[in-house]
Amino acid sequence: MAQRLATEYVNATLQMTEFQLNQFLLSADTCYISHRVKVLGGGEQEIVLEEAEGEEVHLSFERKGSIYVCALSCQVVNPHLNNAVRKLFITYKGTGTVNRIYKGFTMMYYYEQGSVRRISELTQHGSKTVYQHKHSVAEMMRLYQSEAVEREIEELRRKTNVLLDMRNVIYLEAELIEIDRELQIITQRLFQLEA
Repeated sequence: MAQRLATEYVNATLQMTEFQLNQFLLSADTCYISHRVKVLGGGEQEIVLEEAEGEEVHLSFERKGSIYVCALSCQVVNPHLNNAVRKLFITYKGTGTVNRIYKGFTMMYYYEQGSVRRISELTQHGSKTVYQHKHSVAEMMRLYQSEAVEREIEELRRKTNVLLDMRNVIYLEAELIEIDRELQIITQRLFQLEA
């Protein structure tokens, strides 16, 4: 198994409430990691996570109403510090790109609201997609509950009934051909929608 050399967070963001921020600070200190908080003007805070050997990660939190937004762009080498930042990013549903750097290749993870949406492998020969998110259960439920298709089917059936009634009373060949052409188009569309 390849050993990870570093993890890089690129234009990553996460959001948390003041309570969640305080909870994070309470759990941030371990035997390997300590933290400092710098209070800046305008309600902004900078949290510095520091590993025992000296590696640091600076997390800038900007207050927007009752939410703290953290913009995260850094590279982390130490495994303990990496684990702390990874837990923060996942727990608070981070969005952005996370590059896991190995000797000879990089695995690029794109996160959206704490969930992996795409994984790509980058090498000197190019990139290839390893994983692509399909539809989540919530997205599938939203599609399932959408009634647009049902409404279109209902409208096409109504139009079919009108055309069939017209066909029963019209005897001109040109008008019958036009009605049959419209019925054929409706039939094809109904087949597509009901499939």
